[in-house]
Amino acid sequence: MDAAYLPGNRVTLLNSGDEFFPALLAAIDGAEREVHLETYIFEADETGQAVASALCRAARRGLKVRVLADGFGARDFPRTLMPALVADGVQVLIYRPELPDLGLRRHRLRRLHRKITVVDGRLAFVGGINIIDDRNTPHQIPPRFDYAVCVEGPLLEPIQRSVRHVWEIVVWASFRHRFRLPPPAPACCQPVGNQTAAFVVRDNIRHRRDIEDAYLQAIAAAREEVILANAYFLPGRRFKEALREAAARGVRVTILLQGRVEYRLLHYASQALYGSLLEAGIRIVEYHRSFLHAKVAVVDRDWATVGSSNIDPFSLLLAREANVVVRDATFTSQLRSSLQQAMAEGGRELLPGRWRRIPWHSRWLRRLAYSLVRLMIGLAGYGARH
Repeated sequence: MDAAYLPGNRVTLLNSGDEFFPALLAAIDGAEREVHLETYIFEADETGQAVASALCRAARRGLKVRVLADGFGARDFPRTLMPALVADGVQVLIYRPELPDLGLRRHRLRRLHRKITVVDGRLAFVGGINIIDDRNTPHQIPPRFDYAVCVEGPLLEPIQRSVRHVWEIVVWASFRHRFRLPPPAPACCQPVGNQTAAFVVRDNIRHRRDIEDAYLQAIAAAREEVILANAYFLPGRRFKEALREAAARGVRVTILLQGRVEYRLLHYASQALYGSLLEAGIRIVEYHRSFLHAKVAVVDRDWATVGSSNIDPFSLLLAREANVVVRDATFTSQLRSSLQQAMAEGGRELLPGRWRRIPWHSRWLRRLAYSLVRLMIGLAGYGARH
C-alpha cells in the first residue's frame, strides 16, 4: 500500500533522549485535554519516573491520560510504575501480557514495538525512543543513540486514528470495556508548516508490508544516495536485492549498524550478510561509540524516515511498528548531517579485503547464527514466504 503523503506539516527531528524527553515532558505538562502514550519499554529508572510523574500530574488536573505498554518489553512495569499511575486516575492497558503457559506459541512474538505519544490531538511524538534513560544501558557504553520526531499539522489525523484503533483492540481483547473511548476531539490538522509527510504502520492485518514497501519504493527510486541506520539488520530477499540493484546503478549505499553486541545471535546473524553486501559495493559502517538504537534512513535529498521499525524479521513480519516518512529537503539534510557526524565520530568502516580475511571458523559461526534465526522464523510460520 502506498504511503498517504499529507502537506502542511512541521516535523521536528529529536536526537536521542537529551532532546526527546524534555520535549515530551513539556508537552505532557502543557496538555489541556488528553495524553495518549504507547511504548514498548517503560522502565522504572530516573527517566521513567519523570515521565510517569508527568502523566500523574496530568491525570490529577482532570485530563484523560492513557498508557499502553507492551507485555514483554515492559514486563516489570505492572509492578513498578503502573500502580501509582492507576491510583492517580491514569487508564493503563498492557498489550499481550506475558503469561508463563504460553510457551513458544508464535503469537507471543507479536509485540507492540511502536513508540507514540499524542497530546491534545495537536502534536505527536513518533520514533524509536522507549521510556528509558539513555544511560540505562547495561553492559554497553552510554548514552543510547536514537531518534524521534515531533509532528504538528495534518499528519496528526492518521496518527490519532491509529492510536485510538490499537487502544480499542486491546480494550476488547482484555475485556476492559470501561476503558472504551469517547468520540474523539478533532485533531488539530490545520497546516502549520511546509513539510510533506506520511504516517506508515505495520500490523498483522491490512498493513503487513507497508513499512517495508515504503523503504523499497524509496530505494528503487534512489539516484544518488541511500543511508540506512538500524540497530538490528536482517533484511529479507527483496530488501537485499533492492540494495544491490541500487549500488549496481551507481547509488552510494551506506548502512550504519550496531558495532556493540546486545543480542548475540542477531548480531552475528546480521554479520553473515556482510560479505555479499560488501561485494555488491555497499558500504558498511559499525557504530562503536555507544549503543546504537536508531531506525532511520535517508534517500537522496528529499526522502527520510524515522520510526520504530528495524529491518529485521521481528519488525517487518511480527511486531506493530510506526514510522514517519518525510519528503522535505531541509529535514532530510538535517538527518543526513546527524548520521554523517555519528559515523565520523563513532563509526568504523568495514573494508571488503579485511572482512574476507577473517578466520574461517568466525565466518562459519556467523552463518550458523543466520541459519538459527531463519529456523526460528520458520518455526514461527513465516519462513516459506520470507
